[in-house]
Amino acid sequence: MRRLTFPVAVLAMLVLSPQPGAAAGDDAEKATAHLLQAEIELQRNQYKAASEEYAKAASLSADVEIARQATRVSYSYGFNDDALRSAERWLELDKGSDEALLYVAQLQLRNGDLRDARRSFRQLLERGKDPVDERLVALIPFLSEEDAENADWLMRQLAKPYSDSASANYAVGVMALQAGDTDEARERAEKAIELKEDWIQPHLLYARSLLVGGDEEGAIDYTARIVGDDPDPDPEARLELAIMYLAAERDEDALSQVNQVLLEQPARTDALRLMAIINFRQEHLDAAWSDFQDLLASGRHTMDALFYLGRIADRRQEYDEAVALYSQVIAGQNAVTAQRRASAIMAQEGDPEEALSHLTDFGETHPNHAIDMMQAKAQLLASLERYPEALELYDQVVAYRPDSEGVILGKAELLLRMGEVDEAVRQYRAAVKRWPDSALSLNALGYTLADRTTKYREAARLIKKALELEPDSAAIIDSWGWVLYRQGEHEQALVELKRAYESLKDPEVAAHIVEVLWKLERLDEAKDVLEDAEVLFPENELLENVRELVFPESP
Repeated sequence: MRRLTFPVAVLAMLVLSPQPGAAAGDDAEKATAHLLQAEIELQRNQYKAASEEYAKAASLSADVEIARQATRVSYSYGFNDDALRSAERWLELDKGSDEALLYVAQLQLRNGDLRDARRSFRQLLERGKDPVDERLVALIPFLSEEDAENADWLMRQLAKPYSDSASANYAVGVMALQAGDTDEARERAEKAIELKEDWIQPHLLYARSLLVGGDEEGAIDYTARIVGDDPDPDPEARLELAIMYLAAERDEDALSQVNQVLLEQPARTDALRLMAIINFRQEHLDAAWSDFQDLLASGRHTMDALFYLGRIADRRQEYDEAVALYSQVIAGQNAVTAQRRASAIMAQEGDPEEALSHLTDFGETHPNHAIDMMQAKAQLLASLERYPEALELYDQVVAYRPDSEGVILGKAELLLRMGEVDEAVRQYRAAVKRWPDSALSLNALGYTLADRTTKYREAARLIKKALELEPDSAAIIDSWGWVLYRQGEHEQALVELKRAYESLKDPEVAAHIVEVLWKLERLDEAKDVLEDAEVLFPENELLENVRELVFPESP
């Protein structure tokens, strides 16, 4: 039975059994019918239909449990309109429920109903026993899951009455930083420090605002002074400094700070986690394995520990163990990546049906990842060249996630692999029209036009705009080099492609460089680049194709 759903018999009993204030007669019978239909739709993996049936049942039943369940199911699958309808019904039936009000507030924010969200969050804040300005800090984890700009606006609105509160200024600063407003974050941090100088968190926020704003040296210096000036420095400051050192690729300095924290407080699992990650980054796999095993035994950061242990087993080509570890990563930011990799290993080991079943089963038992697993299945099917099945799944995913740029671009890429260039270009154009300032969509369309059509001028315009948005993106620099090549500017193309390859060791970029060198009749250089890339990416189809093109007589 799937998580967050009731067995059919229980669903029926909830409605048919006498409940205080429950609806009677026709409404109760209709609610039961909708609940039963919802379960049938779930069994068919028709998630949207199931969500709608739950919402209809909630609207007809006076049972709080039905409304709660309908809300949770729709929320888990990401159908926010249905979830909001059910949450509002839940709140109507149980006006004192903080959980229902939080669902309503968060879904209003997620749907862009900002003024309604502000009103609901204010009600929620006023219900607590703690001072409202202090409760703003507790909202940060919830708002961090939402659109950063909307969450930033909302926090500023909620904090307006508390301009002289360190907590309120800190909360606004955190959300401003997440939205990319480093100036506001820094100013709020300074205000919070002024109001409560001995509170470490605003100091760390100030340092982070410097780091994100591009002043890496200033951020490290500020945090190092916090650590150095205090005879008994706060471990949080040491760990923050370690993270900054990592960002600056000063791994040994980072490790020194973490070791000092563990020396003083051996039970700090956040420090142990960071040390394990540093060891993993430095390719000290035995040490990292031991650290992550200790972390796993502690019962803290379990999902991170399992994911990295899986990666280590993967690196060691211990594939059975890697799959077993990845399969246990059922929550957190790495859950989808872990299941994708587990299925990829199964497929490469010769069992594609098991790989597909793994993704299906995971989606059914973890509804919040169900749509992600459908997309992963579509991508796996595409890699197996089972294109009609992949396209059918992608059509479902697009229907479930019509506002997802990644999903739209994924379908376009599949169409491209199928040779449906005109339809793929139409999809990419639709993405650019919808997200005109997205470097991702601009580059996808521009590169496709450069690579698969003769519309080089349009391609150059699109890629140039993408570069303006993300000037350091190696993928976009590669596209720029490729469109220059297609326009006959071979020398300049080679400069850009080499620049891309310096920061992105990718077989496609290598293949582009080889082809340009071939056109420039610099075959010795082309052969060196190709052979080096083949060592990094053995049996890569792109490299095999360019070898056949450039060196058709070679083995």
